[in-house]
Amino acid sequence: MNIILAIILLVILPYVGFWKLFEKAGRPGWEGVVPVYNAYVMIKLCGRPMWWFILVLIPGLNILVLIGIIVDFVKSYGKFSLLDHILVVALPFIFLPKWGYDKNTKYLGASATLQFREKYKVALKKTATREWADAIIFAVIAATLIRTLFIEAYVIPSASMESSLLIGDYLFVSKVNYGARLPMTPVAFPFAHHTMPLIGTKAYWDGIELPYYRLPGLSNVKKGDVVVFNYPMDADSPLYRPVDKRENYIKRCQGTPGDTLSVVDAQVFINGKAAPTPPHGEMGYTVQSDGSELNPQLINDLHLEDLAPGINNTFTINTTVASANTLKGYSNIKSIVPTLSPRGMEDPLYPVYPVKFPNYKITPNFPKFTWNLDNYGPIIVPKKGWTVKLDSLTFPVYGRAIEIYEGNKVQVEGNNILINGKKADSYTFKLNYYFMMGDNRHNSEDSRFWGFVPEDHIVGKALFIWMSMDDNASFLNKIRWSRLFNIIH
Repeated sequence: MNIILAIILLVILPYVGFWKLFEKAGRPGWEGVVPVYNAYVMIKLCGRPMWWFILVLIPGLNILVLIGIIVDFVKSYGKFSLLDHILVVALPFIFLPKWGYDKNTKYLGASATLQFREKYKVALKKTATREWADAIIFAVIAATLIRTLFIEAYVIPSASMESSLLIGDYLFVSKVNYGARLPMTPVAFPFAHHTMPLIGTKAYWDGIELPYYRLPGLSNVKKGDVVVFNYPMDADSPLYRPVDKRENYIKRCQGTPGDTLSVVDAQVFINGKAAPTPPHGEMGYTVQSDGSELNPQLINDLHLEDLAPGINNTFTINTTVASANTLKGYSNIKSIVPTLSPRGMEDPLYPVYPVKFPNYKITPNFPKFTWNLDNYGPIIVPKKGWTVKLDSLTFPVYGRAIEIYEGNKVQVEGNNILINGKKADSYTFKLNYYFMMGDNRHNSEDSRFWGFVPEDHIVGKALFIWMSMDDNASFLNKIRWSRLFNIIH
């Protein structure tokens, strides 16, 4: 229903208006409903130079140019006020047909020419308020387009990527690398993600939700990329939000569509080969000391996170391999070993996917997945066009993606799986999926806990750190100068 409504509002009604307005300018009405060509004709009707048409063909920039062309176009019909221009950009499905059928609205000439400006200079004259309003509106539109199509700022809120990325790191995230995802919830307050600041209400209207579409990008998501994406678990949470309004998460891509992924003693394997381990990634260690306390400066220098005392002169830490090796060299340290969950045993305190989602079972007893965060899989990452046989072992793994992300109605009746009311023993995926993991392997909520990330949730690729603030440091040391403008690897 939303797709039908979107087609009516964003395609049919504006094209009806263009048809009638083109006829008023002495052009055939059909020219107004031919995409791209109608922009070419509007440039001629407005009197703009024809090189503007080249700008129409440039993705991203063309949106800003088309807004300018439409504003010039309605000026040619005597719509000179700021309100007219706002209305035609924000509500073209109302005002283009309205003016097209209005007998008093007539084509007055090419609005961008000197003759037109001289003839209607009184109506076109702008007050100081109008000049400021035009400048602010242009700035908002331009900034929104840049954030949507090119690059956006992001801040690290949690420790799941330590020490590769630290809490308080401010990043720039590229929308160009994977291709910009066009807004799926187009009616939204500028610069607010999903909630209005201060008042806490929704910053968007979900009455119109558009289908997923992504512009061409420079590359696909690659293994090892640090990726920002919308949190998949918001899809079926009580606080449901549209895809592009879900919380932003940042992780490293470990598995791409079609990969077979497994984790053995915290080492990721892709298609049977060991994957590179992030050099600055952290994991948990158990340390045996002689009972003497660690120097606080050493704790800070080696970035020994979450230090927790145990029994018999032991303590646990989260840190990098390099810091762990350095710590081994101190005389008061007897041993330091990774804290790993044993193979073949699930962890009841921290159940992983798919055990966390027991809804997708077709036998009385849920299959025994003896997986944990350090020993996981093997699991095949779904690929668009891949057909999976559905049985008691595969359905628990892929059932949630089939239902929640691919939009199917899934039911289980006895030993039978019903997809959209029909019995199914296989399913062909419509989307590509990814397996994301945090670099801080023992302090990260990621695909090991909630499964795959569908391609329509991908926001962009993290590029570099432009600012880094340490909230726990003194005023003079709050800025981590050594991290500024670091490229993210």
